[in-house]
Amino acid sequence: GRVRHATGPITIGGPIANTHIRIIDANNRQAPIGVVGELCIGGEGVARGYRNMPDLTAEKFVLLDPLGEGKERLYRTGDLARFTSDGQLAFVGRRDHQVKVRGFRIELGEVEAALAVQPNVRECTVIVREDTPGDQRLTAYVTATQGFDPELAKIALRDRLPEYMVPGVFVVLDTLPLTPNGKVDRSALPQPVSVDRPASSERSTELMNVDQRRVAKIWQDLLHIDLVRLNDNFFDLGGHSLLLVKLQAQLKAEFSADFPLVELFQRTTVSAQADRMSSPTRANDALERARGRAERLARA
Repeated sequence: GRVRHATGPITIGGPIANTHIRIIDANNRQAPIGVVGELCIGGEGVARGYRNMPDLTAEKFVLLDPLGEGKERLYRTGDLARFTSDGQLAFVGRRDHQVKVRGFRIELGEVEAALAVQPNVRECTVIVREDTPGDQRLTAYVTATQGFDPELAKIALRDRLPEYMVPGVFVVLDTLPLTPNGKVDRSALPQPVSVDRPASSERSTELMNVDQRRVAKIWQDLLHIDLVRLNDNFFDLGGHSLLLVKLQAQLKAEFSADFPLVELFQRTTVSAQADRMSSPTRANDALERARGRAERLARA
């Protein structure tokens, strides 16, 4: 039957008799424990190939040296998996569900696996949508019990995944559309509906100080939105890594102060960025103190 509730990764056991399993990374080497790669099968149980299909046979039945101990014949399954610490196999998804968004390679199955264990989530799937040309967004579709909160889900996912793997849009459905063979019909998933921001958003800008309003104005121009709240997350409003580089340049020009890109990934609200820009001296002093300690240790 279908697994509807899980508190951890779904494992699929281990190899059967006369076979062995390799989890292969992008360099055709054995992936470390916990790292996702393509599940490949070797051993006496591997067939010779596909009958009368030489091209597919050459693609799927390969000679690789994943352990550095000599080449072995392996069957590429196209499944993505990882070994758990107790030696079990955890299924992640299909290799054909691997996507590249703004230069980052993303395993959609890995995002789905992290989302599936969040409170009140029954079923989920994640896709890349490009409803506006050139603007690719990770979008999560969820069926959930009462009490599911997309904002809390985003916070939880940020603890488990890099920012670029956290869906920016969540759509809650009664049921996921399925194909006749019972798989999620990704082509039938609906386009997200824009939700008007509450009127209280307008009043929140009135509470901003001068520096906060300067930062908010840069956000509005970059993200093409009218309203920005003090504690909105840049990525939740449609920001991404490429826009973050532009934001860094505009903040530097506006405030005549440098702002390391790594800090932008850590300070993702108007409030945090304005505080940083209004006190660059403190940040620079801290950096100089750190450099001083490093130099003293080097001389010791």
